[in-house]
Amino acid sequence: MKPKAKILLLAVAPLLFAIAAIGGLLVVETQRLEQRQTQVLEDVLLSAKREELRSYIALALTSIDNLYGAGRDDEAAKEQAKAILANMNFGDDGYFYVYDREGLTLVHPRQPDLVGQNLWDRRDTEGTYMIRELIARAHEGGGYQRYLWPKPSTGRIERKLGYSVELPRWGWMLGTGIYLDDVDAAAARLRGSLLASVRQTLLGLATVAMIAAIAVFAGGLAVNISEQRQADRKLKALAHRVVSSQEDERARVSRELHDHICQLLVSIKYQFELVGHRLAHPGNAPVTAIDKEIGALSQAIGEVRRISHDLRPALLDDLGLPAALEHIGNELAQRSGLTVTVSPHVHEERLPELQAVSLFRVAQEALRNVERHAGARHIDIRLDDAHDRLELRITDDGRGFDVQNVEHSKDRGIGLTNMRERVERNGGSFQLISQPGRTSLIASFPLAVPA
Repeated sequence: MKPKAKILLLAVAPLLFAIAAIGGLLVVETQRLEQRQTQVLEDVLLSAKREELRSYIALALTSIDNLYGAGRDDEAAKEQAKAILANMNFGDDGYFYVYDREGLTLVHPRQPDLVGQNLWDRRDTEGTYMIRELIARAHEGGGYQRYLWPKPSTGRIERKLGYSVELPRWGWMLGTGIYLDDVDAAAARLRGSLLASVRQTLLGLATVAMIAAIAVFAGGLAVNISEQRQADRKLKALAHRVVSSQEDERARVSRELHDHICQLLVSIKYQFELVGHRLAHPGNAPVTAIDKEIGALSQAIGEVRRISHDLRPALLDDLGLPAALEHIGNELAQRSGLTVTVSPHVHEERLPELQAVSLFRVAQEALRNVERHAGARHIDIRLDDAHDRLELRITDDGRGFDVQNVEHSKDRGIGLTNMRERVERNGGSFQLISQPGRTSLIASFPLAVPA
C-alpha cells in the first residue's frame, strides 16, 4: 500500500468514521424524538377529540331523553328515536349510528344501505372487528375504539376514533366518531420539519468532516513524512546493529577456533609427526607413549564442544533451562575462579521454548560481561516462575556502572542492546539496576495460565 493510502486509512478514515457514527446517532435520536413528539401531539389532539365525542354523545342522549329517559319501550318511541338520531349531524363527516346487541344496523344516515345488515363479523383492513368492538366498549359502560372506516366527504378509508354507549333497556349501542386524518396530517408535518432539520444538520456535519479530513490529511502527511524518516533511520541503525552483532559473533567463533582449536591441532600434528619419525627411524631413544598427544586431542575435542555449546547448548534442549544455567555457571566458576550460585525454582513443563532460549542467551551475555568488566567475586543466578511470570535475576558484587549513561551512550557496546531487544521482542520486560557493589539484571516473561 502506498504511503498516501496508509495516511488516508490511518488518519482520515477514523475521523470520517467518527463523524459518520455521530451522524448515525443523530438520525437515530431524531427518529426517537420524532416518535415521542408525534405521540405527544397525537395524545393532545386525541384528548381534545375524546372530549368532543363525549359531548356529542351527551347531546344525542339529551335529544332522545324524552323517549328513552321517560321509560318508553314501545316501538313507536324507538322509531321516533331512530329518526331523531338519523337527522343529527355535526360537520361534513359527523353522524350517529345505532346497532343492536347482535350487530344489526339500526341507524346509519351516511350509509343507509347498511341499515338492516348485520355487521357483527365485518373487519377492517387491519383485522379489527369494528362493530363487535364498539358493542363491547358500550357494554363496558362506554369507551373509545379505533378502526378504519370510509370517510363520507372523500370516500377514502381513514382512521376513525369511535365512542359508544349502551341503551340497555332497548338493547342498543349508540355511537359516533371522528376521523383522524387531520391528526395524521399534523404528525406528518411534524415529521417533515424534523427531517428537514436533520438534513441540514447532516449537511453541516458533512462540511465539517470534509474540512477536518483535509486538515488531518495535511497534518498527517507532514507527521508521516517526519516519522517515516525517523523510522528509516532507526531501521538502518537496527540493521547495522544486527550485522555488527553477526560479525562480532563470527569474529568470536573465529578467534576461538584460531586461538584454541588450531593451536591444539597443530601441536598434536607436530607430536604425532615426531612419533612417526621415531617409528620410521628407530634409534637408541625408545618411542614413548602417546598419552600426551591423546590428552591434547581430548582437550581439542573439549574446546569444540565448548564452542558448540555456546552456539546452541545441547543441555538446553535435553535437560531444560535450569540445567543449562547451572552448566554455564559451573563453567564460569571453573574458568575464572568466581563463586557462582544458581537457584532455579521453576516447573519445567511451564517454560515455553522461545522464552527459555531468550533467557539463556541473556544469561550467557550477562555472565560474559561480568567476567570481563565487573571485577566481581560472587554471582547469584535465580530463576523463578512464581506469580505467572518466568523471571531470571542475575546479581553480582562488582564495581557497578552508570546505567543511564550506558543506556544513552552512542559508544555503548551491542551486548546490552541485544539483551534488551531479545527480551522485549519476544514480549518480555528487561530491567538493569546498578550501583557500586551490587548490579542486578532482571528479565521476565508472562506465563500462560493453564486452562
